[in-house]
Amino acid sequence: MKISELPLGIRMPVNVQAKILEVSEPREVMTRFGAARVATAVIDDESGRINLTLWNEQIDSVAVNDTIEVENGYVTEFRGAKQLNIGRRGTLKVIKK
Repeated sequence: MKISELPLGIRMPVNVQAKILEVSEPREVMTRFGAARVATAVIDDESGRINLTLWNEQIDSVAVNDTIEVENGYVTEFRGAKQLNIGRRGTLKVIKK
């Protein structure tokens, strides 16, 4: 699926391949499961860009210019912008360093 085609608000699983353009500095947050690290990556394909939320070990597994594949992700809206989330059922794979 292309970034421009990602549906908002439907908890339907989406699969995306994209290139990482930037990764924010991780920040520490408290969740209902305890302390966690979270960062935001901007990813891009030929159709558009979207923010991708990265948690804990996902942050360290990717770098700028990597091509990644997200399987079984979902799209939400955060601060007025679409955001891709991996979630518990989703996976993140680096397919090209």
